[in-house]
Amino acid sequence: MSGIPSSPGEGTPAPAVVPAHVRGASYALLGVFVAALAFGLWGVWQVVIGPAPGTPADQAQVEALEQQVTTLSRSDQISREANRDLQATLAERDEEIAALRADVAFYERFVGSTAQRRGLTVHELALTPRGGQAWHYTATLTQNLNRGAVSSGRLSLSVEGTRDGRLETLPWAALRQDPDATGVEYSFKYFQQVEGEIVLPPGFVPLRIRARLAPSSGAAVEQTLPWDEVARPAAG
Repeated sequence: MSGIPSSPGEGTPAPAVVPAHVRGASYALLGVFVAALAFGLWGVWQVVIGPAPGTPADQAQVEALEQQVTTLSRSDQISREANRDLQATLAERDEEIAALRADVAFYERFVGSTAQRRGLTVHELALTPRGGQAWHYTATLTQNLNRGAVSSGRLSLSVEGTRDGRLETLPWAALRQDPDATGVEYSFKYFQQVEGEIVLPPGFVPLRIRARLAPSSGAAVEQTLPWDEVARPAAG
C-alpha cells in the first residue's frame, strides 16, 4: 500500500557499514605507500641530480679538484723549467765540443806532419768591447818553421783612424795610456795567446789595426788588418 515505507530488505538494499578497525588499517597502508613513494623519489633525486650546489660534499669535491689542478700545473711548470735548463746545458756542451774540435783541427793543421811551414805570425786577432772606449784584445801567435825552437819577443798594437775629420795613428803607448809601455812579452815553440786591453780616445773612429811582433832576434813582423774584421760585438 502507498504511503507505507518499505521495510529493510525490500526494494533498495541498505548501504554497507565498514567497521572502524578496517578503515584504520586502510589509512595506515595508504600512509606507508605514500611514505615509500616519497622516499623512492628522494633517492632518485640524489642519484640523478646529486647534492645541491653549495653543500659540504660539493664544496669538498671542488676543493679537491682545484688542488689537483694546482699540483698538475706546478708539475708542468717544473718539467718545463727542467727541460729548458737541459736544453741550455746541451747547447753549451755542443758549443764546447765544437770549440774543442776546432782546436784539434787547428793543432793538427799546425803541428801535424803535413802542416805547412810558416814563420812567426799573428794567426788571429780579436777585439771585444769592454764598455766606453776600452777594448779587450786576444792575439794568437804561431810559428812552425823552426820546430822545437823557442820564439820570444814583444807584441805591440797601433790603430789607424780618424778624429775630427783627420787621419791619425795611435801608437801602443797611447792605446795603453802609458808613455813607458813597451809591448806584451811572448815566448813559445808553436803557438801562444796573449791578451790585454787598449783604450781609444773619445771621438776617434778606428779603421785599421796593426800588430807588430818584435822577436828577440831577427827582423820584426808587421800585419795590418781592417778594424771591422777583428772587432766583435759585445757578448749578450
